[in-house]
Amino acid sequence: MSVRPIPYLTFDDWLAAEREATDTRSEFVDGEVFAMTGGSEAHNTISVNISAELRAQFKRRPCYVYAGDMKVRVDAANVGAYPDIMAVCGERTYHDQRRDIITNPTLIIEILSDATEAYDRGDKFAHYRTLPSLKTYLLVSQHRVAAELYVRRDDGRWLLSTDDRLADSVPLESVEASLALAEVYDKVALRHADATR
Repeated sequence: MSVRPIPYLTFDDWLAAEREATDTRSEFVDGEVFAMTGGSEAHNTISVNISAELRAQFKRRPCYVYAGDMKVRVDAANVGAYPDIMAVCGERTYHDQRRDIITNPTLIIEILSDATEAYDRGDKFAHYRTLPSLKTYLLVSQHRVAAELYVRRDDGRWLLSTDDRLADSVPLESVEASLALAEVYDKVALRHADATR
């Protein structure tokens, strides 16, 4: 008995299928496809809050914020993904004429969930780090007040800082903006201890 090899899915195959899909989304990682699930209420509220804060700070500046449906192409890792939020300051570059895949994000933000936290911290961040344009990576918890900011230094190393109080503000120097955690978590149901800090 012979074993039939599993066909290798190319990025272009995945992209064609993804563009035709109307009710599902998936991410592509070097020939493999992973289905995405919908976000929780807290996830969606945080995403809207962050997007609104960035959009307000980007007014009259050549910076753009994208949430949810805009894809990113990571050529060096052969990845196609949907960051929760990403921003580009300056000229945007796209994978092709459809303009639905950014290739040069300056900032990527992922909102952590139980299902994706390990991936967002590990392999996904490793893929994102191969993007020459990426200067800032922010992880935001949806269960408690917590933000982990990774900033690429001039020598290529990443520096981590954390904020965990509603009174804190996260500096996003690569896009000349900041995020007040009180605004990030506005209308998000938090544990009592987190809500009062």
